[in-house]
Amino acid sequence: MNAIIPAAFPGPAPVPVIPDSAPFTPAQRAWLNGFLAGLYGGAEAAAPNASPAPPPPAEDFPWHDPALELEERLRLAEGRPLARRLMAAMAQLDCGQCGYLCRTYAEALASGAETSTALCVPGAKATQKALKALLAEAPAAAPAAAAPAAPARKGVPIPVLSATRITGEGSDKDVRHVVLDLAGSGLRYEPGDSLALHCPNDPALVAAVIGALRAAPETPVRAGGAEMPLVEALSRVLDIARPLDRTLDLLAGAATHAPHAAALRALAEGEEGAEPEGADLLDLLEAFPSARPPLQALLDSLPALKPRLYSIASSPLAVGERVELCVGVVREMRRGRARDGVASCHLAFRATPDQPLRAEVQSSHFRLPADPATPVIMIGPGTGIAPFRAFLQHRAAQGITGRAWLFFGDRRRATDFLFGAEIEAWLAQGTLSRLSLAWSREGARKDYVQHRMREEAADLWRWLQEGAHLYVCGDAQRMAKDVDAALREVAQTEGGLGAEQARDWIVALARQGRYLRDVY
Repeated sequence: MNAIIPAAFPGPAPVPVIPDSAPFTPAQRAWLNGFLAGLYGGAEAAAPNASPAPPPPAEDFPWHDPALELEERLRLAEGRPLARRLMAAMAQLDCGQCGYLCRTYAEALASGAETSTALCVPGAKATQKALKALLAEAPAAAPAAAAPAAPARKGVPIPVLSATRITGEGSDKDVRHVVLDLAGSGLRYEPGDSLALHCPNDPALVAAVIGALRAAPETPVRAGGAEMPLVEALSRVLDIARPLDRTLDLLAGAATHAPHAAALRALAEGEEGAEPEGADLLDLLEAFPSARPPLQALLDSLPALKPRLYSIASSPLAVGERVELCVGVVREMRRGRARDGVASCHLAFRATPDQPLRAEVQSSHFRLPADPATPVIMIGPGTGIAPFRAFLQHRAAQGITGRAWLFFGDRRRATDFLFGAEIEAWLAQGTLSRLSLAWSREGARKDYVQHRMREEAADLWRWLQEGAHLYVCGDAQRMAKDVDAALREVAQTEGGLGAEQARDWIVALARQGRYLRDVY
């Protein structure tokens, strides 16, 4: 999954510039010009080569930043309407896993159109608890009629041509280079876009759920507003990996064994220590055999099976009518059973060219600068390399050389240097001008990309002062926060800024469209 984090922009206005004769040091003057450029919605004062800023939105959401802690986000939303305070409790990724964006999910909860507080997967229990507390404080909204889950039939079919493992023998990660065929699909994309793939549930998991329900696979049911066999509903329409609190409430109400009902209610409330934690539908059916609501009611409580989003790892200028992805396979053992990521394991182990997947392109503003001479800094450890491989492919296909700096990291160079041969070739030919690598499982110290940033702080600050655009892709909960903290340190140590000034400088970069994050 991914999410491009937008910045908030005030209305357009002339951009004042601090004159060279003003009684400030160069660092102070640079910070002030950057701050004023961000404040007035322009980028030219601080970065002559920067692309024009996107149009301003109607409302500012200062909490819409995954680098902020939950408590700070809630504080920034104090005094706002309920929908905005609910939004501040979300993970701020706009990842789409809940079926909404952070803002629209919050508005649906506030209006009563949505009743489940457990849809924010990256926010997990902390978000669920905060949402419940906020809703408990507010007057109850009249519940709207629940809409049926939409069937997973959007998009156009495209074949999966290959899913080649690119982590080496001995790596404890399984990362796949996935290639899909767009010929005849009508789908078009640009580097920086994402691909939404509609993948079915694991057939073995579906069969086990049907067995636990003691139902026949061909039992007619309704799902997504249409009649179909039970096996079809559980395979392609309904999400059985992430039951909602409304499913837990339904099971609790149906349980004939009092301890089962109590345990299910504890799970629904997100209580600490409630088991089985992280349960899928099969876990619940096996752990609570006395909880058997009517089959159709159970299906109605399940969320729709949503597409999974992947940052595109290719440029159409380089690969033609294909699209390529970099997918980390999600597979873990829990309570003695393998838990597979719906899309990643389908792509890695079950997808074949003769069974196309429905797909859509999600456009983004995560774009290379309009002026190819503008310096770019790309920070993408692990599978976060995906959009930057697309950027570099695109620049190579256009014959663009110049100032492009990549920070990449993973566990071990020998087994986890994703697309390493390509990256080194781009460095040799000048498509990439600088490469900083970090390996977390080599040597006595765990090295990450933020360590390289601090070590090369002087050059990083100089590039940014000269108008570079900075891009970050990868894990929002750890890496993106650490990168943001390192960037603030760079501004303080190299720019001589105070803590608050460094924060304002970063905000100005984002408002200028020069600090973009594709995080998930």
